[in-house]
Amino acid sequence: MTRTVGERWEEYLRLGRRMSPHTIAAYRADLRSLMEFLALEEDVSPESLRETLTARAIRSWLAQTLAAGGARSTIARHTAAVRNFTAWALREGILPSDPAALLSSPRADQRLPSPLDESDARVLLNTARDEAMRGGASQLRNWAILELTYACGLRVSEVCALDVSSLNCEALTVRVVGKGNKERVVPYGPPAAQALDHWLVRGRPQLVREGSGHALFLGDKGGRIDPRVVRSMVHKMAAGAGVHDIAPHGLRHSTATHLLQGGADLRAVQEMLGHSSLSTTQRYTHVDTARLSAIYQRAHPRA
Repeated sequence: MTRTVGERWEEYLRLGRRMSPHTIAAYRADLRSLMEFLALEEDVSPESLRETLTARAIRSWLAQTLAAGGARSTIARHTAAVRNFTAWALREGILPSDPAALLSSPRADQRLPSPLDESDARVLLNTARDEAMRGGASQLRNWAILELTYACGLRVSEVCALDVSSLNCEALTVRVVGKGNKERVVPYGPPAAQALDHWLVRGRPQLVREGSGHALFLGDKGGRIDPRVVRSMVHKMAAGAGVHDIAPHGLRHSTATHLLQGGADLRAVQEMLGHSSLSTTQRYTHVDTARLSAIYQRAHPRA
């Protein structure tokens, strides 16, 4: 059976670029949106694609998204997806030239979600612990996910991808596979270790099914937990704890903020969070001007 252009590109993203399933799904959705705008099918012939996929058509598609209220981050991802696709199509001989080569990408919104302060983080995690002690397997899982996410600053996709073997319970470290399939080892503390121990001994065995495999965190039906379930859980736990609404990524931002407030080195935080560029980690430094001012007062001879 002949594969469509989209299926061939997806294989390249998975094997050639080693992108995460989440990113591949987003890029494929972007390509489908573009094809629908151009009134093309995914099994479009190279001839039809060459005639229709022009720089003007791509700009019109992006303009339509912007007019419909698309965020800058959405436009930026659309642009990245189509530029990746057209560059690949040129190399494969599907297109005679790259219509998106000169396409500029809008600067993504760099604002960070409001982190929890340390007291609110403590309230959230204590609430999760109290529910776990009174509840069943799902509550034990939720507590362990919150503790590990906050302890290690994990992305929600990274949490869901963990296997039982990812944990080194003696060294209190977890092996994480992040963006670009890059692996890092991150330490966690006794509170997360306690939550994980309760989950592995008391909670996970209750949810294990034949198809559970080695997934660390399981959904209520026994499969690997879905990121959407984790996001919903975090929002609900924040509401139940009486702290401001926060998503899993906001919890990751809280980790970075609290590490820097505690005096952690910027490069250590970069390594822990799995940022490929130090400039990404530096976005967190603006939230702690009070600490920087105190250091300046102590250290600068003209302060």
